Amino acid sequence: MTLDLHDDVVSLTRALCDIPSVSGAEAAIADAVEAALRKLGHLEVLRDGDAVVARTNLGRDRRIVLAGHLDTVPIKDNLPTWTTGEGDAELLYGRGTCDMKAGLATQLRIAATVTEPKHDLTFVCYDNEEVASVKNGLGRLVRNHPEWLAGDFAILGEPSNAAVEGGCQGTMRVRITLEGRAAHTARSWRGVNAIHAAAPILAILTAYEARRPVVDGLQYHEGLNAVNIQGGLAGNVVPDECVIDINHRFAPDRTIDEAYAYLQELFAGYDLEIRDKAPGARPGLDQPAAAEFLAVVGKEPAAKFGWTDVSRFAELGIPAVNYAPGDPLLAHTDDEHVPVAEIRECERVLATWLK
Repeated sequence: MTLDLHDDVVSLTRALCDIPSVSGAEAAIADAVEAALRKLGHLEVLRDGDAVVARTNLGRDRRIVLAGHLDTVPIKDNLPTWTTGEGDAELLYGRGTCDMKAGLATQLRIAATVTEPKHDLTFVCYDNEEVASVKNGLGRLVRNHPEWLAGDFAILGEPSNAAVEGGCQGTMRVRITLEGRAAHTARSWRGVNAIHAAAPILAILTAYEARRPVVDGLQYHEGLNAVNIQGGLAGNVVPDECVIDINHRFAPDRTIDEAYAYLQELFAGYDLEIRDKAPGARPGLDQPAAAEFLAVVGKEPAAKFGWTDVSRFAELGIPAVNYAPGDPLLAHTDDEHVPVAEIRECERVLATWLK
């Protein structure tokens, strides 16, 4: 399928959605995006696997990175796209409309129509965001070609209701394994119940009070929750092991090591096994480019609750925000949709800011 990046932004959104692009099968959409970008003579186009990068080289003082993922979660009878309503009430339905083909379409329209931007621009369209982190195309670019991603400020096209959600929380999942001694429940005093030993840990979690730090002017809200608990062998056996998995969402003013040190202090006396971890990202709203962008958006920014790929830009020292059409609560739902007015608003904001 061919894409016309000069097409109306809503039509472009529909065209992007209607190319099947479930994670792991992005070759067709990556080919279409690459071919469309190569028709634009003002851009250098690069490719790594199914990730496509295009950039201007105008010698501007600052470089802005606009990034979005090409893939979607599996289709659930919600393609091809369709619309309902009209005017300001018009909605575009279908897999990927919200997460995140509408945001991607606004960025690709800028690639085609803003040929002399006031900042140099890098457009990053990458694969495998919706699956295991090890497969993430942006992560692969960070490892293989960090120079392709160089910039002073980045915008990730995650749905944000056409408002800025700055940075993101870090996340860490730890496991506590409690040992007991098995016995027949008819003679339970001869054993040690590992599940009962979980009570102090659950009490710590129940008493937890979330830290709410302000980072670069945005207030984050941390979280600490047991997300899985397992133990027990049979209905007549005192369990000799209990495993508790705990997820900690921490504000971007803490590093992974600082977050882990906090958990070690909180659960003093227990061994914590790190099962998963990812750093947060400061929003960097004090940066000049960010201030310019916020002025054009004209809405109060908010902290991003959750982890997104802006963290990968933070690892490269690039402040980043989430900005795109769509409600993040509708991502991955069967009735995924996006307001058409928000798609047009986001294109207008980006064009106004960058021209």
